[in-house]
Amino acid sequence: MKSINPDNFKVTGKIDLSKIPTNLFNEASDDDKEEKLDKVQLKLSALQDVMYAHNRYGVLICLQGMDTSGKDSLIREVFREFNPRGVEVYSFKTPNSTELEHDYLWRHYLALPEKGKFAVFNRTHYENVLVTRVHPEYILSENLPGIEKVEDITPQFWENRMEQINNFEKHITQNGTIVMKFFFHLSKEEQRQRLLRRLEEEEHHWKFSAGDLKEREHWEEYMLYYQEAINKTSTENAPWYIIPSDDKDMARYIVAKIIWEEMQKHTDIKEPELDDNVKANFQLYKEMLKKEK
Repeated sequence: MKSINPDNFKVTGKIDLSKIPTNLFNEASDDDKEEKLDKVQLKLSALQDVMYAHNRYGVLICLQGMDTSGKDSLIREVFREFNPRGVEVYSFKTPNSTELEHDYLWRHYLALPEKGKFAVFNRTHYENVLVTRVHPEYILSENLPGIEKVEDITPQFWENRMEQINNFEKHITQNGTIVMKFFFHLSKEEQRQRLLRRLEEEEHHWKFSAGDLKEREHWEEYMLYYQEAINKTSTENAPWYIIPSDDKDMARYIVAKIIWEEMQKHTDIKEPELDDNVKANFQLYKEMLKKEK
């Protein structure tokens, strides 16, 4: 398998999603991809243990993509070897009544990772410039000043939201949160096949929702708004990575490898040194414990 270079997936300039492949067409076998992923899983788990002891950084992993793009299974596989105390997963659904009494970013602030931990947002604060753009009537539930009807939502409204999200991410990265954002780039045909499997295979029936078909009708709109959001919010401190997602195994490995490679840039993450006085008295402490027999 060819080595994965994070820079090949990182968005550093304007992109056109229609020209970016949804399948890497790597020659590796499924077994090879799983073996590679297993190795990265273990390295990430060990890294998180060191992060926990270091207690200076939190890591926020943001996952966005169309229905069936593989976000749930990726979380299960990539973070499988983590100590449960080291990673928390949040899936942001339609805001509840309490959340709607606050600004749209409030609930995301509450879910940010503690120092030493990973947080995974499965659907993220970007829903507020994606789903709400396809369905602008949802904005009316926020009860915002000056927004009485859908026609009051101007292009400048979305520009402001994009700027607010950039400011949010700038703020948290300047205060010790490492942010990586992944867009699962799935083809419309592959989504069709995955939805069909959910209908045809009984063990996957529970995954099917008629709402998935309704949202599929808006595919072109979603691609347009994803492209705009990625172009306007991929920054040096909080970059987007576009992950070819027609091959789930390959997508999982790519994401895991990118996380690992990007974390290697933070060379200050190390286990804390013991106090010299404590180290000098190791022998004394051992003798004290041995006497307790």
